[in-house]
Amino acid sequence: MVTAVKEITVAHSPDSDDAFMFYGLASENVNTYGVKVNQVLKDIQSLNVDALTGVYEVSAISFAAYPEVENRYALMPCGASMGDNYGPMVVTRKPMSVKDLSSVQIAIPGKRTTAYLGLRLVEKNLNVIEMPFDEILEAVRDGKVDAGLIIHEGQLTYAQEGLHKVVDLGEWWHQETGGLPLPLGGNIVRKDLGEELMKQSTKMLQDSIKYALSHRQEALAYALKFARGLRNEQADKFVGMYVNELTVDYGERGRRAVRLLFETAHAKGIIDRKITPEFIELN
Repeated sequence: MVTAVKEITVAHSPDSDDAFMFYGLASENVNTYGVKVNQVLKDIQSLNVDALTGVYEVSAISFAAYPEVENRYALMPCGASMGDNYGPMVVTRKPMSVKDLSSVQIAIPGKRTTAYLGLRLVEKNLNVIEMPFDEILEAVRDGKVDAGLIIHEGQLTYAQEGLHKVVDLGEWWHQETGGLPLPLGGNIVRKDLGEELMKQSTKMLQDSIKYALSHRQEALAYALKFARGLRNEQADKFVGMYVNELTVDYGERGRRAVRLLFETAHAKGIIDRKITPEFIELN
């Protein structure tokens, strides 16, 4: 039986790539099947925490946080941000090797982020301090921390701050897995909506992504409102990195990457049980 819901809230990060993919919904250019769609913008760490209690019907989430909410939510097969041979990275003021990371303090954007999970796959024993993601570059630059794990636009702007890359987690994962993308953020839908509305919600988001990609300039103009410190061409590049064909649908390659992420984390003792991702299937 389908829960009689005429209104849902979709929550996502206030970032240019998320804004781009939700543009079709924000501009009311996609079919919502008679359902009123509200949008809430929050940083990803806050959304990860909100998902623990099922605050929103649809939400962006770090893949690393999915094991904590798998009983309440299913994964949409669209809307993912995947780093295809690029991704979050650790930066420092002075050149440093990966081996040095276990002996310094690293600012991270949250322990439930996939960026932190990826870093622990590289080096499990770390001394970390949680910090809002948009304060990390400045903290490293000003010497408040030894190193920083940067996500979002910082991946394109760290060199402007005179910082050095120690490791790019997307590059590392690509090499380790024989060419798979690193799954970073995905979208989840609450199971209590019932199968029909779960699929409708998924189709809404997929249509929104397709609309943005086919109306790139207007969607990019909207996304630029959320592009912290990026010039137009940088914002275009950043959006292209994280909103592409893998975002429209993971495909088998993306699904394999998600499964392998959890398998690897379990094998290394970071996740305490086997996780089998549950995807909404539209076909």
